[in-house]
Amino acid sequence: MKRWILRSVWALLSLLAIVAVTGSVWEAIERRKATSDFPPLGVLVDVGGRNIQLDCRGHGSPTVVFESGLDTNGSLNWIQVQDDIAKFSRACSYSRAGILWSDPGPGPRNGKAIAFDLHAALDKGGEKPPFVLVGHSMGGPYAMTYVKYFGDQVAGVVLVDASNPDQGKRFIDAFHTDFSGGMTQMRLMDALSWTGIIRLQDAGDPVGSKDEQTIDAYEPQSFHAILSEIDAIADSNAEAGTMRNLGARPLYVLTAMRPLSAESTAAMGLTPDQGIQFKQVWKSLQDEEVSWSSVSEHVLVPDSGHYIQKAKPEKVTAAVHWVVEKVRDATPHQPNP
Repeated sequence: MKRWILRSVWALLSLLAIVAVTGSVWEAIERRKATSDFPPLGVLVDVGGRNIQLDCRGHGSPTVVFESGLDTNGSLNWIQVQDDIAKFSRACSYSRAGILWSDPGPGPRNGKAIAFDLHAALDKGGEKPPFVLVGHSMGGPYAMTYVKYFGDQVAGVVLVDASNPDQGKRFIDAFHTDFSGGMTQMRLMDALSWTGIIRLQDAGDPVGSKDEQTIDAYEPQSFHAILSEIDAIADSNAEAGTMRNLGARPLYVLTAMRPLSAESTAAMGLTPDQGIQFKQVWKSLQDEEVSWSSVSEHVLVPDSGHYIQKAKPEKVTAAVHWVVEKVRDATPHQPNP
């Protein structure tokens, strides 16, 4: 009996080893394919021995610079708005360190490191200020950190359903949770990414657009970069919280106000009434962001979820246009495209 158990254990371990080796070979092949099937958009800018992907389009000043939230989409987050904005001003999207085509960066990956990376990419890429920063979700605090360190380059800001540095504490006070569940599973998936486990999750999905295929192709690498940013999120919010005064720089805040779905509410561990309260707390945080500038506009988007740039791209384009025109009106002899 004991010998049979030992044989069964060895058989199981052997099977797991075969699966792991097969998965790792598949993952290595797919990573090589990604570089040939989905080459980088724009250029790769050397920021000191590593590259940051930067995709700039159009002409005119100020230059609009997009900062994404905490996801693996990188510069492709802005694909539905960038070309329209490039019709009236230069528009640059980029992928942060370790995401899509950008090389990983040294840790910790906090807001200060991200701001300095972006500054280096714009500088080495030949992009000239003034800049209008457009930050989505956690890209909002990252943008405000950029203002803190390179404020002389920033002429205006657009916040697209952007995180507020105080939201973690505010949500804990309201709901006694910080909504950070699932981190153990994410870390395990990241540790096993070499086996193809992350890629396997997407294998059965319908074939999406080329942009979606690109994001999926690079997701195992990008996933680690996002975890690195999550690990530094407390530092990032603390840093961003020290910059809440944009002076007279024009600021446009877009807030997604579509109610949480029943699925999202349940996933967050909230009751239906708490789901309604969550959106009220979110709006109050967004209202505070509007006060950061003496020249500001706040628009609620009732029929959009968190990714306004995808659900209602025209709202983001209009917000950027408003800020760009305010900057041009305030700058004597500002050239138009």
